[in-house]
Amino acid sequence: MGVWSEVESHHFDQVARKLVWELGIKTLFGIPLDPKIVEENEAKLDSILDVYEKRLSESKYLGGDSFTLVDLHHLPSLHYLIKSQSKKLFESRPYVSALGG
Repeated sequence: MGVWSEVESHHFDQVARKLVWELGIKTLFGIPLDPKIVEENEAKLDSILDVYEKRLSESKYLGGDSFTLVDLHHLPSLHYLIKSQSKKLFESRPYVSALGG
């Protein structure tokens, strides 16, 4: 579980936070988004989600066979990103989609 907690905080969260800011918060306040930041971070997220999809094909949850804080920490960002233009990154990954769905 510890490894996946580190992956979340040092990889997933860094990218997801930038996307949520660009696609959600800025839009909410009428601030134009930066397409370059979105494109760069969607590319990074795409790679991260490949790793997550492989892990989730072998394990019910990221932390193992039980739902843990590792999975919980992903949910706010996953929930938003799956409903944003970034949903395309999740559509081809059934295991990751199930985690956020």
